[in-house]
Amino acid sequence: MVVTEQSQTPRAPSGWLPPSPAPDPVPAPPDERPRTRRLGGALLVAGALIVKFGAKLKALLLLLPKLKVLTTSASMLVSIAAYSLIWGWTFAVGFVLLLLVHEMGHVIQLRREGVEASAPLFIPFLGAVVGAKSLGGNALAEARVGLAGPVLGSLGAAALVPVALATGDDFWKALAFTGFFLNLFNLLPVVPLDGGRAFAAMAPWMWFVGLFAVIVLVFLAPNPILLLIALFAGLETYRRWKERKRADPASRAYYDVRPAHRLAVGAVYLGLVVLLVIGMDLTFVERSLSDA
Repeated sequence: MVVTEQSQTPRAPSGWLPPSPAPDPVPAPPDERPRTRRLGGALLVAGALIVKFGAKLKALLLLLPKLKVLTTSASMLVSIAAYSLIWGWTFAVGFVLLLLVHEMGHVIQLRREGVEASAPLFIPFLGAVVGAKSLGGNALAEARVGLAGPVLGSLGAAALVPVALATGDDFWKALAFTGFFLNLFNLLPVVPLDGGRAFAAMAPWMWFVGLFAVIVLVFLAPNPILLLIALFAGLETYRRWKERKRADPASRAYYDVRPAHRLAVGAVYLGLVVLLVIGMDLTFVERSLSDA
């Protein structure tokens, strides 16, 4: 019971002092470290984690070639999947096989020139590439390597014509037409296309004609692939022309090709162009809007 009247409150004896109340708990001193210092510590921890992860990622990237993840067959499957989004998987398979035949022409000729060449690596919507340390000892060897792709690729496309005639199926004609067009496009006289390789032995000044043609195509039918080709062609043409104009004896010797060899390369080049145009005409399949 609480008593509120003073008369009822007992007096304390003299000399007695009431006990002092217990002190309040002292709060912990605030963290006086600067905020930037705390942030720096956090960044160091994050950096250590990134370095640790980066080391593992580097080890994984070094391991990829040994695991043969990026092999020719794997890149072919990726390209087939990409092209099938446009044409369907059956046409995509045929198109990628035609690309393979074309690239194997380069591989075979490179090895005949004594140059070690890798197997083709396929890049969706950009074709395929073959890795090599050089294209041969001179411009004539480069022309042989460049023309070997369209030669073998044209034969691969031509092999589909008897199949189309025997079956009467326009699928094979359309596939052959695409193969002929693919090889004809590669004969544009601009580096790094195959036609540019051929003109390295005939008339390197034609690189500028080919570059102009590619730029015109970009304006007539703009698309990212043509734009990339024009960009690479411009850079490569500038580099090669600058290299050719140097007073370096080795550079001059590279482009020193005998007239008879120039005529032989020109004959093969023009023959390919004519035959490919004829092949495209024979295999052209007319389609209406209702077929699209």
